[in-house]
Amino acid sequence: MAKRERVVRMSVEQPLWRALTAYRLLTMIYAVLLFAASYKEFPHPGVAAGYLSFLALWTLATFGRVANAASCTKAFLVADLTVAILGIALTPIADTHERIAGGGPTLPTIWTGGAVLGFAIKGGWRWACFASTFVAAATILIHGGQPTRDALHNVLLVWVSSVAIGYVVEVARASENTLARALEIEAATRERERLARDIHDGVLQVLAMVQRRGSELGGEAEELGRMAGEQEVALRTLVSSGLVQPSRVCRDESRGALVDTYEEEEPGADDGELDLRSLLAPHAGSRVSFAEPGTPVPLPVPAAKELAAAVGAALDNVRKHAGEGARAWILVEDWGDEVIVTVRDDGPGIPAGRLDQAEGEGRMGVALSIRGRLRDLGGSADLVSVPGQGTEVELKVPRGRTDKR
Repeated sequence: MAKRERVVRMSVEQPLWRALTAYRLLTMIYAVLLFAASYKEFPHPGVAAGYLSFLALWTLATFGRVANAASCTKAFLVADLTVAILGIALTPIADTHERIAGGGPTLPTIWTGGAVLGFAIKGGWRWACFASTFVAAATILIHGGQPTRDALHNVLLVWVSSVAIGYVVEVARASENTLARALEIEAATRERERLARDIHDGVLQVLAMVQRRGSELGGEAEELGRMAGEQEVALRTLVSSGLVQPSRVCRDESRGALVDTYEEEEPGADDGELDLRSLLAPHAGSRVSFAEPGTPVPLPVPAAKELAAAVGAALDNVRKHAGEGARAWILVEDWGDEVIVTVRDDGPGIPAGRLDQAEGEGRMGVALSIRGRLRDLGGSADLVSVPGQGTEVELKVPRGRTDKR
């Protein structure tokens, strides 16, 4: 059994979450040790001890909340920032004004930076700017609106560093999604090549053998061989071109960059555009050749469906009136301002006046199924037929003027 390509999930921001977890723990220990070394200088050490005890419990209890993006929710970030701002607000109560004015640290000290960094890693530089603004405002308020140079330096450092890290995270996340997309496309391409080899070695060879044997045996077997040949051509076209493929979008989760797969919009939906080639490719067979541009031919969904229906009506006429051995060719051309589809056959052609006679008899295949559809789209259908040289139907649909009727 052939091995399938596996796309490894990865996350360049996951190390940042691990670093933030360690940062919160180490800075909490630092804040506690700093208070223990100078608690005698606090006029109200009980306030500081109570807050730092709560800070230690909060840090340990929420240790797993900063392990990844999924567990670090918006509500937790707001609560974490509130704990940091509460410590800043309690600093004037626990410490003296002289120590604060002299550049003394706040109760949470540099632990506050972890709360701001959580916003940066989770939501990017805009979230970091939002959180650091609250920290800056709280710091300025405890200095009575006249912060010291050291206080301003610390505020500016937290603000700049958090915004910079947030911006780096956004860039890394975009690069990660692009890499995941590229890996998924590479894996899908390899899987497609593997399937193509398997189909070529198995199904296509069997269909080709059925076609050859059916032609040799004749009778009902010949009809079976003809059908097998048509299916072989259709399957070979599908394998080689693969017009209808699932669309993939990248999103970021705690486990890393994932690539989601969603199905294309239902052809019956009236919004958006549709690649005309995907509607015409199934017509290809042993007696119908399909030539297409190398790039998509997008049209509004109603216009693409109506044009494909007109092509189907033209091919029905070939099968009905050109004979069993007649061949047909479909040519798609995209000229930018209009799309042209030409359906040509090598049948006996249409005698002069035959279309007018058929319309007078009530048979409206060409008048309604082909010309009527193109007229509703603001386009045209031109039919040229020479007896003994086949028939050519040229369908033109202008872009920008297609009607959704």
